[in-house]
Amino acid sequence: MNPTMSHAFKKNFLGNSPGWYESAIIAFLVFNPLILYVFGPFVMGWVLIAEFIFTLAMALKCYPLQPGGLLAIEAVLMGLTSPEAVYNETVSNFQVILLLMFMVAGIYFMRDMLLFTFTKILLGVKSKTTLSFLFCFAGAVLSAFLDALTVTAVLITISVGFYSVYHKVASGKKIVDVDHDHSDDDSVRELNREKLEDFRAFLRSLIMHGAVGTALGGVTTLVGEPQNLLIAEKAGWTFIEFFLKMTPVTMPVLACGLITCILLEKTKIFGYGAQLPEAVRQVLQESSDHDDAHRTQYQKAAMITQVVVALILVAALAMHWAPVGLIGLMVIVLLTAFNGITEEHRIGHAFEEALPFTALLVVFFAIVAVIHEQHLFSPVIAMVLEQDEAIQPGVFFLANGLLSAISDNVFVATVYINEVRAVYDAGDISREHFDKLVIAINTGTNLPSVATPNGQAAFLFLLTSAIAPLIRLSYMRMVIMALPYTIVLTTVGFLCVVYRL
Repeated sequence: MNPTMSHAFKKNFLGNSPGWYESAIIAFLVFNPLILYVFGPFVMGWVLIAEFIFTLAMALKCYPLQPGGLLAIEAVLMGLTSPEAVYNETVSNFQVILLLMFMVAGIYFMRDMLLFTFTKILLGVKSKTTLSFLFCFAGAVLSAFLDALTVTAVLITISVGFYSVYHKVASGKKIVDVDHDHSDDDSVRELNREKLEDFRAFLRSLIMHGAVGTALGGVTTLVGEPQNLLIAEKAGWTFIEFFLKMTPVTMPVLACGLITCILLEKTKIFGYGAQLPEAVRQVLQESSDHDDAHRTQYQKAAMITQVVVALILVAALAMHWAPVGLIGLMVIVLLTAFNGITEEHRIGHAFEEALPFTALLVVFFAIVAVIHEQHLFSPVIAMVLEQDEAIQPGVFFLANGLLSAISDNVFVATVYINEVRAVYDAGDISREHFDKLVIAINTGTNLPSVATPNGQAAFLFLLTSAIAPLIRLSYMRMVIMALPYTIVLTTVGFLCVVYRL
């Protein structure tokens, strides 16, 4: 091959990713068949999981879709799974895909109302501790009745809005200027760089408090997380039954989680406690005052429409009128129709945030299909079911938490609830013990899984979203910032499962 052409191919591979990272991905692809041949599919399956987690950890250097996708394609070619298995895994999670495709886009059309509301809160609440508590508590309450991914989409939308306003001014432009690339720091004035870093730290802590709040609330009700519906169906529980059965574990965890939020802000450890710089507050205040003074009748009408549709959205999700994704499509139709957004290119921008992550999620399902096909978790499941009945709930909680942090809490919950239901149907355990195990499975998959971004879809969405590179929220930084919450939620949850059930 022509040396120039060879160099072009090498330069094109994974674009602007670091050279060592490109070499690592190539090494994975080259040596994986050898590992499969020498050690067999079971070991290769675990190696594949480690490699995929590595691509997630490097999300700020290279979007995981490309390297993760190459690993998934190779896994299919090596026979670790099949296209049919990947398809079936994707279809079984179709509600999550619908949610990402339509609900996140629906939130995009509410951004004016959301930014207006949260700007007033941000500027009105001077105490960072109080503000952090509000974000965490609001994330918990909203997730309990809506959906963790939807709430995370709101957090991302408002954070990008705040960041873009200050970044524009920090770059020497005026608030009224429309064209500005808030991802480019080259234009930021030297005297504003330190304030921008402080603002990033401020937003990181707020958004992490809110994200953990979605886990605290999502575990409490059957609509809070995707797997909760399946668990409730297998257990035969209604909305109220599910909430009451989980209360002995979820309410103490919620209380301790909120206390942790306050303590983290007071002690300023693990990356928390950053204050909103006064210069940034002044810029946001000026931007808010300017928008209020120059808001036209058409913009006011559009914002009223957004408020009405937001109320419809809350009612629809809380009463479960339809699958979440379809409700999101309804939101898109209502907001675009009544706010005069009828051009295709204007509608298309709303889907830019969610569709890359949707594609990544399907790649993730391919890795989950490998876990399923190669029975990678079977030894752990068998070990747990062999334990003495008295300690099974606690062991289930810990095993579910560990496996969820490694892979995905929806998949782990699905595997465990089906196994436990089969044991119950066979008459090997009582209904009372079955209920205890169901509670342990739900809380185990929802609480310790905050340890890593791949443990929960909402965390993974945050890691790969537009806000993550702007505020320097990397995989390891998320792990570190989630660590105190992981310790508290896991410890309190485990103690409640063991001693309160």
